[in-house]
Parts: sequence; structure tokens; C-alpha cells
Amino acid sequence: MSNQPEKPHNVLVLGLGATVTFLLRSPAVFDGNTEIQPFIKSGKAVLVKGDALKQGDVKAAWGAASAHGTIEVVLFTVGGTPTFHLTKGIVLATPNLVTQCLLNLLCTIPSATTPKLVIISSNGLTRTSHKSLPLALKPVYGYLLAAPHEDKIGAERALRYCAGWPWNAKEDGEPTSEIMGENWTEREGLPVPGSLKNVLLIRPALLTDGKCTAEDGNKKPYRVAEGDIAGAYIVSRRDVAHFVVDAVTNKWSKFVDKCVCIAH
Repeated sequence: MSNQPEKPHNVLVLGLGATVTFLLRSPAVFDGNTEIQPFIKSGKAVLVKGDALKQGDVKAAWGAASAHGTIEVVLFTVGGTPTFHLTKGIVLATPNLVTQCLLNLLCTIPSATTPKLVIISSNGLTRTSHKSLPLALKPVYGYLLAAPHEDKIGAERALRYCAGWPWNAKEDGEPTSEIMGENWTEREGLPVPGSLKNVLLIRPALLTDGKCTAEDGNKKPYRVAEGDIAGAYIVSRRDVAHFVVDAVTNKWSKFVDKCVCIAH
């Protein structure tokens, strides 16, 4: 599920012969994409117009996907179009975009459906994970990315609540009601604590548009580890895509129900 197209993930998964359903605010984003168009014409790529901020649209996307068979994987990569504010750094028009979209997803999971759920978050979000950032990146995360990261903290809090994963409230605090919404734990359909399984939470380092080093003959293309990684500066979107596909197709037993960091 993506409110923005994530080309590397899409092409790799479609290339394996899967049918992929996209929830997109504007399906026209793929009109000029020569890599995706053949899959759209063959019916392997199904485009659903909708907004993940609307719970009804998310529910409709579940229905559209299930019409093509068992839903095996859900990839959540929701993001917004950022703008720059002098005193606030990067901001989004909807400050709690990611959190609310994820809550809508979690609240609409069809009964008896247990797909592999992959959530793309970010490195260095919480105070505890911020401590592991390279010194040069701490001002970037602390100022430039502070607002969008508050949103992603909310999304992680919701996910950890449903999965029954620990949350260090003493060190990391709790997201505000402006991010989570009032009485968010009482939302209808939200999985009860500890009931959400088959989850992989991925925290990439700073994302770049670089090449896929994993397909470039590099013996150590990227590092993946549970928890934090020292010296996690950057990672390419294509390498994150490579890891996602590798994890869900070959190494799910190794990464299921874990939070991992990925970096070069």
C-alpha cells in the first residue's frame, strides 16, 4: 500500500510473476512508466484510486487485492510531499499522515487474513535509536527531519502496540494525540495488543536514489541487523527494495516479527 509509487519495489515484485494491487491517490503517476505499463496491461499490476487517509478507501483496496487470490504480502510505504519551513525543517501538509494511514490499514485487515506485513519506517526516530546515529547526521535528524519523524514514531507506536512489542516510554515518551488521534487504542477493528503477527519493520538509513549494489556484484552490498547499526549513513532505495523482496521470498523465517535497520 503506497500513496506514492515506489518503483524499485514494484518492478522487482512484478518481475517474480506476482499480482500487485496499488492504492494510489493518482493512478496517472504510472502513465509514462514504461516498466510498469506492460504489467498494467497484462493485469498483473492493479491500480486502485484512493487515499489511505480514508479508511473506506483502504478497505476497498483490501477487497480489490483479495479478488485476485490470497493476499500474501502487504508493503506499506506511505509518504507525502514535503515542504521546507525555516524553523521547523521539513514538514508535511498532513503532520500525522503515516500514522493515520497505518492505523487505517491495521483497522481494516480482513478476518482470517495473515499476510506478511512489511512496514518501511526510518532510522534514528526515537531518542534511543537517535543515540546510535553518526555524529554528522544527528543535526539533520534532530532539526531537518524532526516533523516527519514524529509522524513515523506514531506509526511505530501503533504497530508495536498491536504486535505486543516493547515500547520504552520512559526514554522515548509517547506520541501526542495530534499524531495518534484521541483514544486511538479504542479504534474499531484495531488488533488487540500482541495479536498482530507476521510483521517486519524496516528502518532504512538516509535514502538515496543510488544503484542497487546487491545486483552489482558487491559481496557486501548492504548491512541488515536487528536493532541499530553503527555508522548507518545512507542506503539506496533500490537496495531496500532488494532486501524487501529477498526477505519475503527467501528469508521470512529469519526476519519475521522483527525490527531491523538497513544501511550501506
